Amino acid sequence: MIKRLSRCIREYKWAAIGSPICMIGEVSMEVLIPLAMAKLYDYGISQQNISVVVQQAVNLVILAVCSLMFGVASATLASKAATGFAKNLRHDMFYNVQNFSFSNIDKFSTSSIVTRLTSDVANLQMAFQMMIRMAVRCPMMLLLAMVSSVRISLKLSLVFCVALPILVAALVALVPKVFRIFDRVFKTYDRLNNVVQENVHGIRVVKSFVREDREIQKFNDISDSIYRDFCKAERILALNNPIMQLCVYGCMLAISWLGAHMVVASGNQEALGLTTGQLSSMFTYVTQILSSLMMLSMVFVMMTMARSPMNRCCQILSETADLDSPAENAVTQVADGSISFENVSFRYSSTAQHRALKDVNLTIPSGATVGILGGTGSSKTTLVQLIPRLYDVSEGCLKVGGVDVRRYDLEVLRNNVAMVLQKNVLFSGTIKENLRWGNPDATDEELIRACRLACAHDFIMAFPEGYDHKIEQGGTNVSGGQKQRLCIARALLKNPKILILDDSTSAVDTHTDAMIRQAFRQEIPGTTKLIIAQRISSVQDADMIVVMDNGMIRDVGTHEELLKSSTIYQEVYYSQQKGGEE
Repeated sequence: MIKRLSRCIREYKWAAIGSPICMIGEVSMEVLIPLAMAKLYDYGISQQNISVVVQQAVNLVILAVCSLMFGVASATLASKAATGFAKNLRHDMFYNVQNFSFSNIDKFSTSSIVTRLTSDVANLQMAFQMMIRMAVRCPMMLLLAMVSSVRISLKLSLVFCVALPILVAALVALVPKVFRIFDRVFKTYDRLNNVVQENVHGIRVVKSFVREDREIQKFNDISDSIYRDFCKAERILALNNPIMQLCVYGCMLAISWLGAHMVVASGNQEALGLTTGQLSSMFTYVTQILSSLMMLSMVFVMMTMARSPMNRCCQILSETADLDSPAENAVTQVADGSISFENVSFRYSSTAQHRALKDVNLTIPSGATVGILGGTGSSKTTLVQLIPRLYDVSEGCLKVGGVDVRRYDLEVLRNNVAMVLQKNVLFSGTIKENLRWGNPDATDEELIRACRLACAHDFIMAFPEGYDHKIEQGGTNVSGGQKQRLCIARALLKNPKILILDDSTSAVDTHTDAMIRQAFRQEIPGTTKLIIAQRISSVQDADMIVVMDNGMIRDVGTHEELLKSSTIYQEVYYSQQKGGEE
């Protein structure tokens, strides 16, 4: 895990190395300052030696300036390294998410991915910055201050043998408890983000059903849960401070008592024991040693908090796409739009017992118009999602242009198979920018042609800005039917060999639906068109109609043939006819 995350440092490696080096320099200067002050007092002020006072004063200034410079350099380099690490981590995670197949995406909720890319990365950034600064400073300060105090007086330094075990025992007792709480908090953040995302996305539904109070209560419940967990964690961490203060003041009292007796016994002579200046230095080292332990405990807490985000980010980074282009000899050209299902079965996961598709055999010639009908849950969408390899078949073989889809370069295959999904998505930006998702190099004439085919040109021109009309996030400022037609136009700009409409005209009126199908017949006769629909009127003029039920193909034929031979088709047709008459 550490090794995987360390790869995200990359170009900021030298900043990450330089920061702890500068921190060691800062600590060294801070440890030398009490020694210089002891000499200033013992050999300068006590003996009224001006030259020693001046010399030690200059030394103190130099040490202070050097400490300041090392500290500034360390902080600057640490900030650069930490922010760079976070930037690279976000990049690597987002890049990997873009490579996910649908099956990979199904493993993570949207809110969970958002939390990992934001809150988790921010926590890791703070932890990394603390690691290359405080995780170096505290042990070094502890070591150097201990060595310096032992050199001054071994007897007085034995006081730390009592204080250190108390602090270490406190850390060992508190940190595991805090970790469990923080681990639970980060999982709760996922739930909080999910509630917020759902509410904002479905705010119109919330208002139409007057469910604001329920949504507020749901949000408050999760927010209160986070509040309680953080309060509990802070109460546990708060025990650190009194324990720290107990040890600090206890050590100072012990050193004051013992040190005063030693100074008196030595007559303030270094050769005979302890001097007043050395005793004052010991007080400084007490503070440095015990504060280092206190900070070290905070480092442990931060590392503990970072453990859960580390695991969660590594899950994204280590997730490998289930689908990829062949390693060698990938086919880079789709000959035509013919499709062949040969004994195809499909499961959404290898462990799933239920097959979404069962023994599908279907041959579709290039340029044909195929309608697909079936009730909810009949796996119509699953069937067409296999064609651009959004999922891979579990059994059997699926061919496009006479070639197994698994042999194609994935980008080539998907560029030749345009699919308008059930959930139509438009992105923030102008209509032009949204349309050019289909073809970034499309001219204005090509945009207009695609929109005419999709019966979208007229309503676009009704906007004051025309094709420069701004689409709000999610396409909230256009109707459902307009959104569908824009998505169809976007797909047409790919000039695909296969066009799949997954119930993509459900929000348009029957007249517009008929005009779109007529335009397809006249303008793109060579493109294979697969139309999933609930209305028989949307597919009755198709070259072939496929009737599906429970993941299986029940009947195949034209409208007239199915009216004579297919019970399912007859039931749907007459029910819609009856509904239309009423």
